[in-house]
Amino acid sequence: MTVAARAVKIHPADDVAVAVQALTAGDELMVQGERVVLAGDVAAGHKVALRPLARGQTVIKYGFPIGAATAAIAPGEWVHSHNLKTCLEGVLEYSYEPISPQRSPSPEGRGGQGVRPTFMGYRRPNGRVGTRNEVWILNTVACVNHAAERIAREGAALFNGRIDGVYNFSHPYGCGQLGDDLRNTQRTLAGLLRHPNAGGVLVLGLGCENNQMDALLELAGNVDRDRLRFFNSQDVTDEVDAGLEALGQLVAAMTGDRREECPASDLILGHKCGGSDGLSGITANPLVGRIADRVTALGGGVILTEVPEMFGAERLLMNRAVDETVFRQIVTLINDFKAYFIRHGQPIYENPSPGNVAGGLTTLEEKSLGAMQKGGQATVTQVLRYGAPAATGAGGLALLESPGNDGVSCTALVASGATVLLFTTGRGTPLGFPVPTLKISSNTAIAEKKPHWIDLNAGAFLDGIATMDQLADDLFALILDVASGRALANNEKHGYREIAIWKEGVTL
Repeated sequence: MTVAARAVKIHPADDVAVAVQALTAGDELMVQGERVVLAGDVAAGHKVALRPLARGQTVIKYGFPIGAATAAIAPGEWVHSHNLKTCLEGVLEYSYEPISPQRSPSPEGRGGQGVRPTFMGYRRPNGRVGTRNEVWILNTVACVNHAAERIAREGAALFNGRIDGVYNFSHPYGCGQLGDDLRNTQRTLAGLLRHPNAGGVLVLGLGCENNQMDALLELAGNVDRDRLRFFNSQDVTDEVDAGLEALGQLVAAMTGDRREECPASDLILGHKCGGSDGLSGITANPLVGRIADRVTALGGGVILTEVPEMFGAERLLMNRAVDETVFRQIVTLINDFKAYFIRHGQPIYENPSPGNVAGGLTTLEEKSLGAMQKGGQATVTQVLRYGAPAATGAGGLALLESPGNDGVSCTALVASGATVLLFTTGRGTPLGFPVPTLKISSNTAIAEKKPHWIDLNAGAFLDGIATMDQLADDLFALILDVASGRALANNEKHGYREIAIWKEGVTL
């Protein structure tokens, strides 16, 4: 059924409803049989109390606590930062309480016709499957950013039409980095270097940087040397000419690459939310969660990251671990990230961001519970440290170590092997990354305002235009079209491609 309501209650146990549209003081609402009269104006995405809440009382949304009331709240009152606070704590101990796996939806889609979905991908010799056949230019150090940009620009024009494109990914690091900073730079670049969307890779160095070429190539592991070229700019007369010559060799090696029919189990999707609002956890994130369930039911993989945005919802993930070993890895992932905050003297629960707050999100519990909808009900099968590759053929949901920052976390998803990103947003962002980045809006307003950013509008659900089943079918079909090269994501159409690397250590 479709939904067209002024406010919605997500879970039967919830104390609050979420305004789907801006509401005015004195408005009378019927929310699943509960009548409330608004005490004041409530913006779209914000919460309104459905029943009396005493000071100190736990407030429920999504069926789980999202904080405690800091003052008495009457039915119909706006519930936000002025009367609700977090209840989260620091490093915790957890016990494994596995839940029974949820029945997965028909992997063939609504109605299930017995036809296993496929896409047209580039199967690499190591078994991984790419959704693009591009040359990626990676630089070991910021000093050669400009040269890498020139090589990419001239190479794209020179080899236009022979491959899917030539792209460089600049960054400001690699020179005087030490310790964790240097390791993070190397892990990220190594992950990009072995990515299946890169049919060829040129690594451009300077020569005297801390991020030495030999160490980076060794970390990348067993890379097809026919598809790799590298040199230090200090060792050649003209680095642009040398780069274009190397590109020519790579393009020649890629000329015979052809798309072939691949099962959807060869997909690895990266799921991310950014610029979230109070509707993200009702529309876009649950929609992407349905895709997680569908793809993992087919044997494909989904990677979820943004560890700080698991705080407050971590038990839901822990209890979906495939076994106790994975459960303990999740515990370590969560507590290590909390310790990272503490080590730097920062509060663990500083989130949500100002944009999130403006959009109706009040506490980190609320934000996390909404964000975790992106993982659906899929079983957690892997825990990946920053820069580690997702295991080939493992399927299921992988949790990846990375901060919530949009640029850093999306880059981490790509470095771990995601070949398409699903990025949900309520307030909008133009960011794009090395792989197709499909933006799914939580509301119709941002989709209409930014059609060059948004690829699919999940707000159609609350508008009563489409059911979640219909939207899931539409999004899955779009994923297969984009993965097959039959369609481009908006980030590709408009040239939004960049990377950001996690900096957490020392620079000389």
